[in-house]
Amino acid sequence: MENWKDYCTAQNFLGVGSTRKAYRAGNKVIKVHLHPIGYEQSRHELLIYQEMKRLGYVGYFAEVTEVHKEYAVQSFAKPLELRNAQTYDLSEDDERLTEPYKKILSILDHEFDSFDLKDSGNFGINEAGRLVFIDYGMTKKQYESEWVREADAGVIPQIFFEACAVCGVEKELRIYGKDDQDRRCVGCGKE
Repeated sequence: MENWKDYCTAQNFLGVGSTRKAYRAGNKVIKVHLHPIGYEQSRHELLIYQEMKRLGYVGYFAEVTEVHKEYAVQSFAKPLELRNAQTYDLSEDDERLTEPYKKILSILDHEFDSFDLKDSGNFGINEAGRLVFIDYGMTKKQYESEWVREADAGVIPQIFFEACAVCGVEKELRIYGKDDQDRRCVGCGKE
């Protein structure tokens, strides 16, 4: 995507995880890699997307179109709404998790070692109104061997549900290790 950095502004900000930050660019999303783990997640998403296309499940995933060292590009899907200012796990009896989704979840779990697949933050609604996977690149092995070590060291943040020290709203806060006392939310200035 030409001039991709031009879209990485506060007005286009969609959200931030521990290893990537997302911005909307029209009908695309730019995922900026904040950490090498983010780059590996994006590469894994591209691999999964290509395999799901081969298996006939491509309509259940936001299309990954580019992966570069600094960023990745994916088709836009509207994030699912938060509940009580936080993400939540989709339950087995959630009517949106039809049989094809359950089959895909099984494939992702068993063939790709995918991690944290039912978190609502990993899904969006595409322009056709369909629930699609938007964040599916973290593996269990990578989480256990790399992510936990980096989070414990305070290099990448963990998410805590607490009241923001500035706005006072209970929401997900990014906390960098056990010594991080900055209890502001992203909206109030914490990166």
